[in-house]
Amino acid sequence: MPLALDDPRLPPLGRVFCAAVNYVDHREEMGRTATEKPMLFLRTPASLVRHGEPVLRPPESGEFDYEGELALIVGTAGRRIPRDRALDHVLGWTCFMDGTMRDWQRHTAQFTPGKNFDRSGAIGPHLVPADEFGDYKARTLITRLNGREVQRTAIDLMLFDAETLIEYISAFTELRPGDVIATGTCGGVGAKRVPPLFMKPGDMIEVEVTGLGVLSNPVAAEPLAA
Repeated sequence: MPLALDDPRLPPLGRVFCAAVNYVDHREEMGRTATEKPMLFLRTPASLVRHGEPVLRPPESGEFDYEGELALIVGTAGRRIPRDRALDHVLGWTCFMDGTMRDWQRHTAQFTPGKNFDRSGAIGPHLVPADEFGDYKARTLITRLNGREVQRTAIDLMLFDAETLIEYISAFTELRPGDVIATGTCGGVGAKRVPPLFMKPGDMIEVEVTGLGVLSNPVAAEPLAA
C-alpha cells in the first residue's frame, strides 16, 4: 500500500543523490561524452517540495527546466553494498522532478547552483514499498508540461541501473535510511528544444512512473524577500 512521504512510519528524507546524464538520448542532447562511472551530484532537501505544492521559479533565472525521474528511498543502512544485494536496501520507489535553472547550471562545470534553488524540485506523490512495486526496469517514465507529453522512456534504458548506483554511492559513503537516489532523466528536456521550452509561473508539471502514480506540481514565481 502506498505511504505518504511524511508518514511517521517512514524515515525523514535525508541526502539526495542524483544521477546525471543516465540515458543515452539525454547524454546526446546535452553533448556529453560517455563515462565509465556514474556522474553524480547532490541536492539539498530544502530544494524539494511534495506533491501538489508549487515549485518556484526564482527571479534570478529565466531558464527553469524540467527533468522527470524515478527515485528510490533507502530503508536499510549499508556501506560497500554489492550489487547482488543492492535492492535489499531499498525501502520503496517514488517519482522525482529535478527542476533545474539551466543558466545557473552553466555558470561553471559544477551543477550545484543550478540544481539547488529552494523549492525548485519535487518528490512524490507517495512511496510505493519495494515489495509491492516489483521490477522497476519494467516501468515507463513520462513527463508532461501543461498536459503535453515532453519526455517518455522505458526505465530499462538507463545507463547505470539502480543496483550500480547503490553499489557505487555506498563505496564512498554509508547509505542511511531516508537517503534518496534519483536515477536520472531521459531526453526531451526544455533547454534542448527548438525553441526552448522552460517552465513559467502558471504552468503545471507532472511526472508519472507507471505503477507509482503521478507527481503533480504547479509552477509559481518565488516572491522576492522583503
